[in-house]
Amino acid sequence: LSSKKAPMSCDCFVSLPPGSRDDHVIFGKNADRPRDEVQEVVHYPAASHPPGSTLECTYIQIPQIEQTHAVVLSKPAWMWGAEMGANDQGVCIGNEAVWTREPITPGEALLGMDLVRLGLERGDSAWAALKVITGLLEQHGQGGQCREDPEPFSYHNTFLLVDRNEAWVLETAGRLWVAQKVTDGVKNISNQLTISTEISAEHSELRSAAQAQGWWDGEGEFNFSQVFYPERPPARMELAKQRYKGGTELLQEHDGEITAEVMMSILRDKLSGICMDSGGFCTTGSMVSILPRDNSLPCIHFFTATPDPSRSIFKPFIFSNCSTPVLRVVSPEFGPDDPVRRQPRFQSQVDRRHDLYKAHEVALHTMETNPVGSDGQPRDLESQCLSEISAMLSGEIPGDELGDLFFDCVDTEIKFYQ
Repeated sequence: LSSKKAPMSCDCFVSLPPGSRDDHVIFGKNADRPRDEVQEVVHYPAASHPPGSTLECTYIQIPQIEQTHAVVLSKPAWMWGAEMGANDQGVCIGNEAVWTREPITPGEALLGMDLVRLGLERGDSAWAALKVITGLLEQHGQGGQCREDPEPFSYHNTFLLVDRNEAWVLETAGRLWVAQKVTDGVKNISNQLTISTEISAEHSELRSAAQAQGWWDGEGEFNFSQVFYPERPPARMELAKQRYKGGTELLQEHDGEITAEVMMSILRDKLSGICMDSGGFCTTGSMVSILPRDNSLPCIHFFTATPDPSRSIFKPFIFSNCSTPVLRVVSPEFGPDDPVRRQPRFQSQVDRRHDLYKAHEVALHTMETNPVGSDGQPRDLESQCLSEISAMLSGEIPGDELGDLFFDCVDTEIKFYQ
């Protein structure tokens, strides 16, 4: 595979009891993106907005709503939207690229990544976030350049939306969509159409549109993935079949025993291709979340903010009223001069690396062994955090002491590399 044709793809996982060892919902995602793309981790507090104000997304403006939730996002530094993230209501969302029989509309609209962020800012449950995304999809459509490069590349999206009680798989084709509710056990998505006949919700015109195109005869059972699967699927989608199967097998292998640590080990799995390193693409950021069923306990969200989870550490973020901003994982801003904002777009590149990215990059190049290998100091830091989180979730230590854990971990990790 040439670097341009390398499989750009992602893998997203959820485990709900009884798939999880504890009474927790566990979410995980790897973002597989162009190798030199920087992923930043940014926290935006809850906010009120004046009536009638507009919101600038990656390419288009849409009406803003009056109140948005606090969010923490792992996002390609050049865009407004996010690959994955969580809000302070206990909702997590990740998206995947997908292609269907419905053609990709040329021109700029909302990116799938914009829809991830909008779902988190506006949805107080997985279902509410799904309604936000599908409503915006019908109003504004999806589309636009999906990487920081002038060569055209865009796609449709599938989403995994998760909260403390349930998960939803949302698969889209242009403005059309279909969704499946998951209430127990394990589920993964991976650049595939996975919803067949078990449909929990759908666009009101989904079946009539398929019939009008001659893709479905209107007789018998409606199988979304069969009806909408592209006649000539891109190599990415075909290659993802193996990863989807590998991801399902890894989840099933640990079914009933899934914890945050197990989810991290799945995201680090190179053999299955879930931890990707292929041609011009690699895993540029990873996220794992613990969503306790008990509402009195906080949700914990772990982010790497650096490429390749097998050579990175997961650092825990907890929403709190006093958390210190973690600027060392935030990329520099370029304002109106950003090549993404200037027309024609993407005519030049800027250095978007944040402090942790730079320190990690130098460490990987200068150290012979994996600096964060199983016996390395940073991995000890990760284990220590995991045991503190575990103690907090079992009531041994109060949660409010851990609000600055993300800040402290990033700081410690940078000092180690230096």
